[in-house]
Amino acid sequence: MFQSHKLIRGALAAVIAATILSGCGFRRKKYENPIGKDTEQPDKVLFDKAIKDIEKGRYEVARLTLNTLQNTYDTSEFMAKAKLAIADSWMREGGSHALAQAEAEYKDFILFYPTMEESAEAQEKVCNIHYRQMEKPDRDVNHAMRANDECSNLLQQFPNSKFAPRVAQTLRNIQEALAEGEFRVGAFYHKKGSFPSAANRLETMVNSYPLYSQADYALWLTGESYGKLGDRFKDRSVSSYQRLVRDYPLSSWVDDAKTKLKSMEKEIPEPDPTAVARMKFEKENYQKPGMMHPVKSMFSKGPDVTSAAKSGTPASATLRPTIPVSVPTPEQLAEAEKARNAQAQTAEATAGVDVGIVQGTNQAIDNNPDARLAGAPKPGTTDAAAQPATTTTDTKKSTKKEKTPKAKK
Repeated sequence: MFQSHKLIRGALAAVIAATILSGCGFRRKKYENPIGKDTEQPDKVLFDKAIKDIEKGRYEVARLTLNTLQNTYDTSEFMAKAKLAIADSWMREGGSHALAQAEAEYKDFILFYPTMEESAEAQEKVCNIHYRQMEKPDRDVNHAMRANDECSNLLQQFPNSKFAPRVAQTLRNIQEALAEGEFRVGAFYHKKGSFPSAANRLETMVNSYPLYSQADYALWLTGESYGKLGDRFKDRSVSSYQRLVRDYPLSSWVDDAKTKLKSMEKEIPEPDPTAVARMKFEKENYQKPGMMHPVKSMFSKGPDVTSAAKSGTPASATLRPTIPVSVPTPEQLAEAEKARNAQAQTAEATAGVDVGIVQGTNQAIDNNPDARLAGAPKPGTTDAAAQPATTTTDTKKSTKKEKTPKAKK
């Protein structure tokens, strides 16, 4: 009996509570899902199936499934993810053809969804596509240049992205490889004795990639190359040594550069505090390669970037070749042409003065007849009259020789 009364009181309390809640307006409304309770939305089913196929290496099947999702459910929330997954499947598949397809798909994703965070990720993957195909510095640099451009585009378009710091380090690695190739060419020219070409290569390289690990040595060779070209390029040599002392104060070549400046009686600049801090950070964070690194580097296709900088803002401009200092510029050619014209005019003026003096002091040339024309025929005379008169002796001889023979009887 006691339990039955307890049950009745509980039921009454539940009815009263439901009445109060309904009166206050807290009425529960069931979520109207057009799909059955125990099933999932078909676009999500297709997307999950494609992801599993990608993880298992069935890339072609995954792309077919994702294309079906895009063509069938054009308003699905998985449209952007499906497009990105197609690009990822191409990149995982590998190979030159697949990587080219992946790059095209990533570019399309950035074009269609430029404001999404995944666009920065897609741009990073485009950069990595070329970064992974980079070759050693003394070989083809096409992929290195493409990787440099793509990474620079990410830092310009998505500077606040979470991928920006990682891409900045990738860009420093890329520029280390590009600078190494230019440095090798410049050092070869210097050793060969082609100092104009060496100075041009090395100076342009340092201006384009100041974070290069051997930029200090490149500046030293630049100063030496300009010094070999004579006093005309002495200022350029001094500028290279001063830049070495100022921008690379912890370099092992600083003492030699200071000695050169003292011998030329030029000013020795003070070290840049920012450069001092940067070089200290690089030395403290340098990781020495292992014992097997030379062997791995020998058989590796890609460049060795273990010496790449770990700090500093990478260069945003791509290296552009310049004209060696030994080749005259258009301005210099124009000045030389003006100098030649002025010299020619001066020579003509001097020659005119000399002719006038001759004409003024030799009046007999104009007054007397030309002796060379003494025996020449006068104008209007015939050939017979113009012939010179023969002597008497010549006439007699000719008469004797020209007698008419007698006729025979």
